[in-house]
Amino acid sequence: MASQHAHRAVASRYASALVDTALTADNLSSVEKDFAELISMLSASADLQAMTESPIIARTDQVNAVSALSEKAGFQKETKNFLMLLAHNRRLSLLESMILAFQEEMAKRRGEVTAHVQTAFALSPEQTRQIQETLASSLAQKVILNIDIDPSLIGGMIVTVGSQMIDDSVKRKLERLERAMKSNSNQNETLKKEAV
Repeated sequence: MASQHAHRAVASRYASALVDTALTADNLSSVEKDFAELISMLSASADLQAMTESPIIARTDQVNAVSALSEKAGFQKETKNFLMLLAHNRRLSLLESMILAFQEEMAKRRGEVTAHVQTAFALSPEQTRQIQETLASSLAQKVILNIDIDPSLIGGMIVTVGSQMIDDSVKRKLERLERAMKSNSNQNETLKKEAV
């Protein structure tokens, strides 16, 4: 848990520095577009994910890879420099967390809040709109959704906004039911022993 908190803090610092750099260069919206494209690339390419996450790939190979990727994708200078800094500092494994932190920082500066939604299956545009409107109404802020699909949830969803989490997944309900059944079973065994 402490490690996850430390990773989040590092990701937040890097993302905040990038926002400030891009803002100074008057290039913030272009860098934001680069990051949206980069997150799509990461989800579409297992090789790219492996390259960013593997600790055994040499630093120079990672630097060269992100440089080539940035050139090919036509990323802004700030985005390319940021990716090369991450590779040089051996921080590419935190890239997805940093993109997320960047998006959250951007949302915060626009007066928006980001909600992370995990569902067992893809949501329809209508379902997405309803979730967004419900959250916006309850939080009294504009809400941006980041949706991840996790089939292991079986059904339902997990919604996280900041440090608050609502877990309404079928998986979690089944786990609670299993615990309750075990607890009742243990109580019944205790009662039987006391009755003897």
